[in-house]
Amino acid sequence: MTVTAETQIKETVDANDVVLFMKGTKAMPQCGFSSRVAGVLNYMGVDFADVNVLDDEGLRQGIKEYSDWPTIPQLYVKGEFVGGCDIVTEMTLSGELDQLFSEKGVGFDKEAADKIREANA
Repeated sequence: MTVTAETQIKETVDANDVVLFMKGTKAMPQCGFSSRVAGVLNYMGVDFADVNVLDDEGLRQGIKEYSDWPTIPQLYVKGEFVGGCDIVTEMTLSGELDQLFSEKGVGFDKEAADKIREANA
């Protein structure tokens, strides 16, 4: 029995508190938007799973259908779709991302998050 992209995505999202579906990996992002989101998460010290959609065309299409969101990267926190690069950037700058991580019990470096906001004020 082959595992569908949807099943694979759901299992990954369910098994990890924070998942970033991205082009490339957190160590080697392959696009600017993926790089920005991975950079924010890495800087904030968030422990997250990275899924390289470039490795699997089925997954690359599947994630867009799964979330009903046309672009990559896509961030999931505790099974919930958060958004792509622009939304994550806005949430980081407004403090909403901190709030979400706190509410969901996801560890992050509050000081690092504050530094991002200071740098972009």
